[in-house]
This record gives sequence, C-alpha cells and structure tokens, in this order.
Amino acid sequence: MAEGKKPTRAGEDVRRAYEGDQRKPLRGYAVLLGTYLATVGGLAGTARALGRPLPDRVRLGDFALLSLATHKLSRLLTKDSVTSPLRAPFTRYRGRAGASEVNEEPRGGELRHRVGELLTCPFCTSMWVSTALTAGVVLAPRLTRLVCAGLGAVAVSDALQLAYDAGKKAVGATGDSGSDDE
Repeated sequence: MAEGKKPTRAGEDVRRAYEGDQRKPLRGYAVLLGTYLATVGGLAGTARALGRPLPDRVRLGDFALLSLATHKLSRLLTKDSVTSPLRAPFTRYRGRAGASEVNEEPRGGELRHRVGELLTCPFCTSMWVSTALTAGVVLAPRLTRLVCAGLGAVAVSDALQLAYDAGKKAVGATGDSGSDDE
C-alpha cells in the first residue's frame, strides 16, 4: 500500500486487532513485504527471460558458501562501522558494539522506521541478502561464487581474529606470557 493512501475499513480493523494496546503499524511492513515479493518476481522473470534454468538441487558446497556469505554480508550491512552511512538516513547511532560494530536504532516515520528496523537487524536483512546471492547463483554463477568465497573468507578471518583475541585474554588472565624461552 502506498504511504499516502488510507487503509480500508477492513484493513484498519485487522491492524487494530493485531496491535492490541501496542502501536505496531503494519503499513510499513506491508510496503517492505511487497517490495521483497516484487524483487523476487523480478529476479524470477529475469532468469526466465535470460533462459537461466533453476538448478535441480543445491550443491552442499554452494549451500555452505551461500550460508557464510549471507552471514557476513548481513553483518556488514547492518552492524559494520564503515557501512553506517548507508543506514544513517533511517537510524540513530547509539554506541559501539565491539569488534568494529555499532548499535543503532530505527528512527523516523512509519516507512522510514521499518526500513531502519530492517537495516539494523542482521536476521531480517539475511533474507534479502540470501535471496540476492541465490539469484546470483542462477544469473551469474561464477561471479557470485567468487563474491561468496571472498565474503566467506572474511567471515572465517573474523572468527579467527576473535579466537586469537580470546586466546590472548586467556593467557593474560593466567599471568603466563606464552613464551617457551623459560
């Protein structure tokens, strides 16, 4: 539903029944859902127009690569300090969240606020990212696999960096320097 249109009486009744005594406007969510469905339809139409068949099955390697890449790209888009200018029109900075991540909260009117919710939630954004990467496997498989491999490498590197820092803290907590020269 367009942001300027009035909801129908039935739509208003549904909204009120859903919300109860809490304010949780559904219109912004409906716009985002409609946008997502239109995007999926557009991607499917593009694949069909280009004669790109859907795979009979997803290979385990592709599934693992898509999973790692979806995780990493979702975190980059929703939490990374460097991507905060992308979220700034829809969010308000609330502080650091550790390991080069930030805490932000949605702001603005109904639709802007809902977009802000999407852009600050890695769980929410992962659906959109997964859809884009999965479409990429159909439309441009070599490029998409390369991008996913790069994102996967960053995700593994992040895990190793965090493990390294945890190891340093554990060694520092025991007073052991970690040196074998003694």
